Amino acid sequence: MALKIEHSGQAVPAITREQMLEVDRIMTVDLGISLMQMMEQAGYRLAALAGKRFLDGDAAGKRVAILAGRGGNGGGAMACARLLSGWGCRVTTVLAGEPGPGSAARQQLDILGRLEVPVISAREVGALPQQHLIIDGMVGYGLAGALRGDIADLAVWVNHQSAPVLSLDLPSGMDANLGLQYALCVKATATMTLALPKVGLLARGAKSHVGELYLADIGVPKSLFSRLQPPIPEPDLSWKEGLLML
Repeated sequence: MALKIEHSGQAVPAITREQMLEVDRIMTVDLGISLMQMMEQAGYRLAALAGKRFLDGDAAGKRVAILAGRGGNGGGAMACARLLSGWGCRVTTVLAGEPGPGSAARQQLDILGRLEVPVISAREVGALPQQHLIIDGMVGYGLAGALRGDIADLAVWVNHQSAPVLSLDLPSGMDANLGLQYALCVKATATMTLALPKVGLLARGAKSHVGELYLADIGVPKSLFSRLQPPIPEPDLSWKEGLLML
Protein backbone atom coordinates (compact mmCIF):
# COMPACT_ATOMS: atom_id res chain seq x y z
CA MET A 1 0.00 0.00 0.00
CA ALA A 2 1.52 3.29 -1.07
CA LEU A 3 -0.82 5.68 0.69
CA LYS A 4 0.57 9.11 1.48
CA ILE A 5 -0.66 12.24 3.20
CA GLU A 6 0.32 15.77 2.21
CA HIS A 7 2.08 17.93 4.79
CA SER A 8 3.48 21.36 3.96
CA GLY A 9 3.74 20.42 0.31
CA GLN A 10 5.48 17.11 1.06
CA ALA A 11 4.06 13.61 0.83
CA VAL A 12 4.36 11.77 4.14
CA PRO A 13 4.22 7.98 3.53
CA ALA A 14 1.86 5.75 5.47
CA ILE A 15 2.90 2.42 6.96
CA THR A 16 1.16 -0.94 7.33
CA ARG A 17 0.80 -3.00 10.49
CA GLU A 18 3.33 -5.49 9.17
CA GLN A 19 5.86 -2.77 8.38
CA MET A 20 5.41 -1.24 11.84
CA LEU A 21 6.01 -4.62 13.44
CA GLU A 22 9.30 -4.76 11.54
CA VAL A 23 10.16 -1.21 12.67
CA ASP A 24 9.73 -2.30 16.28
CA ARG A 25 11.81 -5.43 15.69
CA ILE A 26 14.68 -3.50 14.10
CA MET A 27 14.57 -0.89 16.86
CA THR A 28 14.69 -3.38 19.71
CA VAL A 29 16.69 -6.30 18.28
CA ASP A 30 19.04 -4.77 15.72
CA LEU A 31 19.58 -1.33 17.25
CA GLY A 32 19.18 -2.18 20.93
CA ILE A 33 16.65 0.59 21.59
CA SER A 34 14.35 -0.77 24.26
CA LEU A 35 10.58 -0.76 24.21
CA MET A 36 10.74 1.21 27.46
CA GLN A 37 12.71 3.96 25.70
CA MET A 38 10.12 4.18 22.94
CA MET A 39 7.29 4.25 25.49
CA GLU A 40 8.96 7.16 27.24
CA GLN A 41 9.24 9.06 23.95
CA ALA A 42 5.60 8.37 23.09
CA GLY A 43 4.46 9.29 26.61
CA TYR A 44 6.31 12.59 26.54
CA ARG A 45 4.97 13.58 23.10
CA LEU A 46 1.44 12.60 24.19
CA ALA A 47 1.63 14.58 27.43
CA ALA A 48 3.04 17.64 25.63
CA LEU A 49 0.28 17.54 23.01
CA ALA A 50 -2.38 17.05 25.68
CA GLY A 51 -1.14 20.05 27.61
CA LYS A 52 -0.80 22.35 24.62
CA ARG A 53 -3.90 21.35 22.64
CA PHE A 54 -6.44 20.42 25.31
CA LEU A 55 -5.37 21.84 28.69
CA ASP A 56 -4.70 25.43 27.63
CA GLY A 57 -1.02 25.07 28.46
CA ASP A 58 -1.81 24.80 32.17
CA ALA A 59 -2.11 21.26 33.52
CA ALA A 60 -2.60 22.29 37.17
CA GLY A 61 -5.79 20.84 38.62
CA LYS A 62 -7.16 19.52 35.32
CA ARG A 63 -8.84 16.12 35.52
CA VAL A 64 -7.52 13.63 32.99
CA ALA A 65 -8.60 10.00 32.64
CA ILE A 66 -6.01 7.83 30.90
CA LEU A 67 -7.25 4.49 29.58
CA ALA A 68 -4.31 2.10 29.37
CA GLY A 69 -4.17 -1.32 27.76
CA ARG A 70 -1.85 -4.17 28.66
CA GLY A 71 0.66 -3.74 25.82
CA GLY A 72 2.95 -1.14 24.34
CA ASN A 73 0.14 1.33 23.69
CA GLY A 74 -0.87 1.16 27.33
CA GLY A 75 2.74 1.56 28.45
CA GLY A 76 3.06 4.80 26.49
CA ALA A 77 -0.22 6.01 27.97
CA MET A 78 1.01 5.23 31.49
CA ALA A 79 4.24 7.14 30.85
CA CYS A 80 2.02 10.05 29.84
CA ALA A 81 0.00 9.63 33.04
CA ARG A 82 3.14 9.93 35.15
CA LEU A 83 4.26 13.08 33.36
CA LEU A 84 0.87 14.80 33.47
CA SER A 85 0.59 13.98 37.17
CA GLY A 86 4.00 15.54 37.73
CA TRP A 87 2.84 18.64 35.88
CA GLY A 88 -0.07 19.06 38.28
CA CYS A 89 -2.92 17.21 36.56
CA ARG A 90 -5.39 15.20 38.61
CA VAL A 91 -4.75 12.00 36.67
CA THR A 92 -6.64 8.74 37.00
CA THR A 93 -5.31 5.75 35.07
CA VAL A 94 -8.01 3.25 34.08
CA LEU A 95 -6.67 -0.23 33.35
CA ALA A 96 -8.18 -1.81 30.25
CA GLY A 97 -6.03 -4.88 30.77
CA GLU A 98 -3.48 -6.26 33.21
CA PRO A 99 0.10 -6.01 31.88
CA GLY A 100 2.07 -9.24 31.95
CA PRO A 101 4.78 -9.82 34.58
CA GLY A 102 8.15 -8.41 33.57
CA SER A 103 6.76 -6.49 30.59
CA ALA A 104 7.61 -2.84 29.91
CA ALA A 105 3.95 -1.95 30.46
CA ARG A 106 4.13 -3.63 33.89
CA GLN A 107 7.18 -1.52 34.71
CA GLN A 108 5.20 1.61 33.83
CA LEU A 109 2.30 0.46 36.01
CA ASP A 110 4.63 -0.30 38.93
CA ILE A 111 6.11 3.21 38.64
CA LEU A 112 2.63 4.72 38.86
CA GLY A 113 2.04 2.66 41.99
CA ARG A 114 5.23 3.87 43.64
CA LEU A 115 4.32 7.47 42.81
CA GLU A 116 0.77 6.91 44.12
CA VAL A 117 -0.83 8.03 40.87
CA PRO A 118 -4.43 6.73 41.13
CA VAL A 119 -5.12 3.54 39.17
CA ILE A 120 -8.60 2.03 38.91
CA SER A 121 -10.20 -0.89 37.10
CA ALA A 122 -12.46 -0.57 34.08
CA ARG A 123 -15.45 -1.41 36.28
CA GLU A 124 -14.84 1.68 38.40
CA VAL A 125 -14.83 4.20 35.57
CA GLY A 126 -18.48 5.14 36.05
CA ALA A 127 -17.61 6.74 39.41
CA LEU A 128 -15.25 9.29 37.83
CA PRO A 129 -16.37 12.93 37.84
CA GLN A 130 -16.52 14.95 34.63
CA GLN A 131 -13.06 14.99 33.04
CA HIS A 132 -11.28 17.78 31.18
CA LEU A 133 -9.66 15.23 28.85
CA ILE A 134 -9.73 11.49 28.16
CA ILE A 135 -6.62 9.85 26.72
CA ASP A 136 -7.19 6.58 24.88
CA GLY A 137 -4.20 4.27 25.07
CA MET A 138 -6.04 0.97 25.12
CA VAL A 139 -4.94 -0.73 21.91
CA GLY A 140 -2.84 0.45 18.96
CA TYR A 141 -1.69 -1.01 15.66
CA GLY A 142 -1.63 -4.56 17.05
CA LEU A 143 -5.44 -4.81 17.18
CA ALA A 144 -6.62 -8.22 15.95
CA GLY A 145 -10.41 -8.44 15.70
CA ALA A 146 -13.23 -6.45 17.23
CA LEU A 147 -12.93 -4.93 20.70
CA ARG A 148 -14.22 -7.12 23.51
CA GLY A 149 -14.32 -7.33 27.30
CA ASP A 150 -13.17 -4.35 29.35
CA ILE A 151 -11.77 -2.55 26.30
CA ALA A 152 -15.14 -2.71 24.53
CA ASP A 153 -16.94 -1.50 27.67
CA LEU A 154 -14.51 1.42 28.04
CA ALA A 155 -14.86 2.35 24.36
CA VAL A 156 -18.62 2.60 24.84
CA TRP A 157 -18.07 4.73 27.95
CA VAL A 158 -15.65 7.04 26.14
CA ASN A 159 -18.05 7.59 23.26
CA HIS A 160 -20.73 8.75 25.71
CA GLN A 161 -18.54 11.36 27.41
CA SER A 162 -18.56 15.07 26.60
CA ALA A 163 -14.82 15.54 27.28
CA PRO A 164 -12.43 15.67 24.31
CA VAL A 165 -10.60 12.44 23.51
CA LEU A 166 -6.95 12.10 22.49
CA SER A 167 -6.02 8.67 21.09
CA LEU A 168 -2.52 7.23 20.98
CA ASP A 169 -1.38 5.82 17.61
CA LEU A 170 -4.90 4.90 16.48
CA PRO A 171 -8.34 5.22 18.07
CA SER A 172 -8.95 1.94 19.90
CA GLY A 173 -11.00 -0.31 17.65
CA MET A 174 -9.55 0.98 14.36
CA ASP A 175 -7.69 -1.54 12.22
CA ALA A 176 -4.20 -0.28 11.34
CA ASN A 177 -4.53 -1.49 7.74
CA LEU A 178 -8.24 -1.21 7.02
CA GLY A 179 -9.53 1.69 9.12
CA LEU A 180 -13.10 1.43 10.42
CA GLN A 181 -13.41 -2.32 10.04
CA TYR A 182 -15.45 -3.02 13.18
CA ALA A 183 -18.70 -1.71 14.64
CA LEU A 184 -17.13 -0.33 17.83
CA CYS A 185 -14.32 2.23 17.73
CA VAL A 186 -13.35 5.13 19.97
CA LYS A 187 -14.36 8.44 18.41
CA ALA A 188 -11.37 10.71 19.02
CA THR A 189 -11.13 14.47 18.90
CA ALA A 190 -7.47 14.01 17.92
CA THR A 191 -5.09 11.12 17.30
CA MET A 192 -1.34 11.19 17.82
CA THR A 193 0.21 8.46 15.69
CA LEU A 194 3.81 7.29 16.04
CA ALA A 195 6.77 7.11 13.63
CA LEU A 196 4.64 7.26 10.46
CA PRO A 197 0.86 7.36 9.89
CA LYS A 198 -0.79 3.95 9.73
CA VAL A 199 -2.63 3.33 6.46
CA GLY A 200 -5.90 2.68 8.30
CA LEU A 201 -5.91 6.26 9.57
CA LEU A 202 -6.20 7.42 5.95
CA ALA A 203 -8.83 4.89 4.89
CA ARG A 204 -12.22 5.96 3.65
CA GLY A 205 -14.48 7.09 6.49
CA ALA A 206 -11.74 6.95 9.16
CA LYS A 207 -11.55 10.74 9.61
CA SER A 208 -14.80 10.78 11.59
CA HIS A 209 -13.08 8.79 14.37
CA VAL A 210 -9.47 9.96 13.93
CA GLY A 211 -10.23 13.69 14.31
CA GLU A 212 -7.17 15.92 14.08
CA LEU A 213 -4.13 13.85 13.11
CA TYR A 214 -0.70 14.44 14.62
CA LEU A 215 2.55 12.59 13.94
CA ALA A 216 5.06 12.12 16.76
CA ASP A 217 8.76 11.34 16.57
CA ILE A 218 9.74 8.42 18.82
CA GLY A 219 13.34 8.27 17.69
CA VAL A 220 13.06 5.98 14.65
CA PRO A 221 16.02 6.78 12.35
CA LYS A 222 14.85 7.87 8.90
CA SER A 223 17.19 5.36 7.25
CA LEU A 224 15.40 2.48 8.97
CA PHE A 225 12.33 2.77 6.73
CA SER A 226 14.34 1.83 3.64
CA ARG A 227 14.99 -1.58 5.25
CA LEU A 228 11.30 -2.50 5.28
CA GLN A 229 9.46 -4.72 2.81
CA PRO A 230 8.40 -3.03 0.67
CA PRO A 231 10.96 -0.30 1.43
CA ILE A 232 9.85 3.25 2.20
CA PRO A 233 12.08 6.10 0.97
CA GLU A 234 13.49 8.20 3.81
CA PRO A 235 10.72 10.61 4.85
CA ASP A 236 11.79 14.23 4.56
CA LEU A 237 10.16 15.47 7.77
CA SER A 238 10.87 18.82 9.38
CA TRP A 239 10.08 18.14 13.01
CA LYS A 240 9.03 20.95 15.33
CA GLU A 241 9.45 19.79 18.93
CA GLY A 242 9.05 16.22 17.68
CA LEU A 243 5.44 16.71 16.54
CA LEU A 244 3.68 17.50 13.26
CA MET A 245 0.03 18.19 12.57
CA LEU A 246 -0.95 16.39 9.36
